[in-house]
Amino acid sequence: MANIQIAVINASTVLTDAAVQAVVPALQTQVHRDFAPPWGIDADLAFVPKGGTPAPGSWWLAVLDNSDQAGALGYHDVTDDGSPLGKVFAGSDLQYGYKWTVTASHELLEMLADPAINLTAFVQPDATSGKLYAYEVCDACEADQFGYVVDGTTVSDFVLPAWFETFRSAGSTAFDYGHHIKRPLELLTGGYIGVFDVTSGTGWHQITAQGHAQTQDMRPRVGSRRERRRTPRDQWQRSQPRLTKGSRASG
Repeated sequence: MANIQIAVINASTVLTDAAVQAVVPALQTQVHRDFAPPWGIDADLAFVPKGGTPAPGSWWLAVLDNSDQAGALGYHDVTDDGSPLGKVFAGSDLQYGYKWTVTASHELLEMLADPAINLTAFVQPDATSGKLYAYEVCDACEADQFGYVVDGTTVSDFVLPAWFETFRSAGSTAFDYGHHIKRPLELLTGGYIGVFDVTSGTGWHQITAQGHAQTQDMRPRVGSRRERRRTPRDQWQRSQPRLTKGSRASG
């Protein structure tokens, strides 16, 4: 049994319990077989149906409708006991033609790699400048086209630790599980990464695969890891322990 226990909770109105439960074995296989060996982090997953109660002390991966209507969990940042919480906005994915299973895999792996959303890699080219790269393991290769199939379910590609190791030369090792990335810090089409330039004083920026930098002047998509990374911890809120269909958690 792994030290980390994760409750995969269906709090969505757009997916049935059967649809969400059917994906859990593929997510479990990805964690055990593919993610744990290179990252040294493993977890056991358990499905929680609508209206169910997650096991005490478990981390939550909540499948919600969308970022404007988050159903039972509201817009909260950690579980009721302060443990990590990942959110999958399945309604938004379905609306825009994305695979919600890729998003579920994405959020699951990133929660495992950086549960407190506070880890970074520091890249210092000289004595007076440097950038912090958010320790997000799926953002660089998050597009559905780079995902892969586990037992009939499409899951997200993810970077390997070498992706953050800028001393490595191009092509010298594997930088992502799917072997699409050829060098450290490379972003695939549709990918991005959060960067904090410590000398600019402008806070977090999102760098895209096209090389564009976007200052996050407003809070990013509500409930996202990017939102929580730049939100002071004293503004984080806890979710209620019991999920009731149609209810809305209070802060």
